[in-house]
Amino acid sequence: MAGKKSTGLTDAELRLMVVVWDMGSATVSEVVDALPKGAPLHHSTVLARLRILENKGFLRRVKSGRGFVYRPVVGRSEACAKAVDHLLKRFFDGTPAAEILRRRTG
Repeated sequence: MAGKKSTGLTDAELRLMVVVWDMGSATVSEVVDALPKGAPLHHSTVLARLRILENKGFLRRVKSGRGFVYRPVVGRSEACAKAVDHLLKRFFDGTPAAEILRRRTG
């Protein structure tokens, strides 16, 4: 049985989004070059994850020469707010504690 498709960011996706947010827009090669050298990712891995982020609606790609430039569609603060909201719903499921925490973070 297939699991529910995630609409949030995984840790790996978040690392790539941080690069694109910081740069404003980036090619796959620019993202690869901007990643920490201690845990390098291959070009094909980064490309696959950027496409996943595009499918999830976090990025948009625009043709540039022979490749693509990826631009954020969702801002960092919006992604953060969605992640916090998801976490609160997941752990507190609409209880008063969730509403208190939501007001403190929102």
